[in-house]
Amino acid sequence: MVTIIDAEGLLLGRMASIVAKRALDGEEIALINAEKAVISGGRASILQHYRVKRTRGSREGGPFFPRRPDHIVKRTIRGMLPYKRQRGIEAFKAIKAYVGVPVDLKNQPIEKLDEAHIDRLNTSRYITVGAVSTFLGSKY
Repeated sequence: MVTIIDAEGLLLGRMASIVAKRALDGEEIALINAEKAVISGGRASILQHYRVKRTRGSREGGPFFPRRPDHIVKRTIRGMLPYKRQRGIEAFKAIKAYVGVPVDLKNQPIEKLDEAHIDRLNTSRYITVGAVSTFLGSKY
């Protein structure tokens, strides 16, 4: 059984830590609307941070950083897993991220993570992963 989580309006880091922990416990998770997850902070500083991450790898031959929003979300989750060990590899394989809602997951029950929602944070300064992705040059 796959747990479907809607990432719309969820803080990227909090969502990633929750998903990573649940995947390590053996749960299969599908994240939908990955482009609508949010990163808190000032727009300019976030874009600068991701620009540095993106260009660092291309000049030196790696490490590479993704452009697409679903790949950015998966890469963030990977950072919270022991991805070089067997249990981390298996947990990472159990996580799928999607831009929008795929047809085969349309009429399934969707879970919202209230503890990771942007409304719980007292700030109006944030940017979506989709906007960061567009800034990095993705046409997702």
